[in-house]
Amino acid sequence: MNSTSNKGYIVPMIIIGALFFIFGFVTWLNGILIPYFKISCELTDFEATLVAFAFYISYTVMALPASWILKKTGFHKGMTVGLQVMALGTLLFVPAALYRAYWMFLTGLFVMGAGLAVLQTAANPYITIIGPRESAAKRISIMGICNKLAGAIAPLILAYYILNDGDAYVKSLEGLDSVARAAALDNLAHRVINPYLVMTTILALLGVAVRYAPLPDVETEDEADATLTETNGKASIFQFPQLILGAIALFFYVGAEVIAGDTIIRYGISQGFRIETAKAFTTYTLFAMIVGYLAGIVLIPKFISQRTALIASTLLGIVLSIGVIWATPTISILALALLGLANALVWPAVWPLAIHDLGKFIKTGSAVLIMAIAGGAILPLMWGKLSDVYSPQVAYTILIPSYLIILYYAVKGYKLRSWK
Repeated sequence: MNSTSNKGYIVPMIIIGALFFIFGFVTWLNGILIPYFKISCELTDFEATLVAFAFYISYTVMALPASWILKKTGFHKGMTVGLQVMALGTLLFVPAALYRAYWMFLTGLFVMGAGLAVLQTAANPYITIIGPRESAAKRISIMGICNKLAGAIAPLILAYYILNDGDAYVKSLEGLDSVARAAALDNLAHRVINPYLVMTTILALLGVAVRYAPLPDVETEDEADATLTETNGKASIFQFPQLILGAIALFFYVGAEVIAGDTIIRYGISQGFRIETAKAFTTYTLFAMIVGYLAGIVLIPKFISQRTALIASTLLGIVLSIGVIWATPTISILALALLGLANALVWPAVWPLAIHDLGKFIKTGSAVLIMAIAGGAILPLMWGKLSDVYSPQVAYTILIPSYLIILYYAVKGYKLRSWK
């Protein structure tokens, strides 16, 4: 693989870092949208978690088409396409808000996720390939900081515009007749229009800026890689256990990450915390992730390997999950927020392990890993159903098997080069 010098990839990293900031801002708005839609559209927990489902399932639907798009456009132009699609998704929030149509909000989230699928399929291997392989986790961690810093800010900004008076607003709905209640909920739904119009404008302008930005076209393979792949007799991505098992691990990781970040506000409200207090809980989770990313930048690979960081992260995730399930409300919320620390280094560690030795299959392999983001659609939905049937706290039991599966990959799965 071709990689540039340290100086050569600093500017591209700054540009990609800015993109990851935008990705994070859009993605982590879901944490505040779930309780917001639960109130404005009068939903159950299961119905409200369709926010995460609609957003993340688009990665599965779009991952392979995204790979095809990138083969036609290259990484650079593909990022522009992704940003334009995201702008269309945010724009759909305007008619959705005007009609208080939950299905239309979900459609907008799906389209936004589709645009992000293209961007992620391009940006993740780009940042891996653009420098030395042994420091790939460090570069991905830097991108993660950009992503999660935006994610920590985003819910607070959106909450200021749409749920700043959440407790009083919910109280005011009590006792209203059906007509007055519908009018009040329509008014609440309209609050997302201006923020999402601003996001549409920013994404559209960013798409133009990235199109003309000085991003080099990097090659994902060279002749040596292709020859090696042919010599090993690999004819399909399904012949790479480290990739398939890595995708499974990422499926459960993304599910755990989204559950920790997107359900914590709703969970806090269910535990008796005021909306005014609970609206900051997603931010705490994201700040914990930032601490984890900073630790990764300092420690990997100088003091610990990517694999060691992965094992430590999964073990911490298991311990904290037990705390979420069994502790008192305040400690439980704290443990859930600290899962951000456990989750931070999983993606940066699994990604380079999973795409190692793929040779000419790296673009398709990257698409397979992006498809694993569907875990963020399925697992929160399962949490929502368990929450409605049992309780929000019991529903977090789903986290423990998720971390055990990731632990298997960290201990054994990543080493496999044959299914025999």
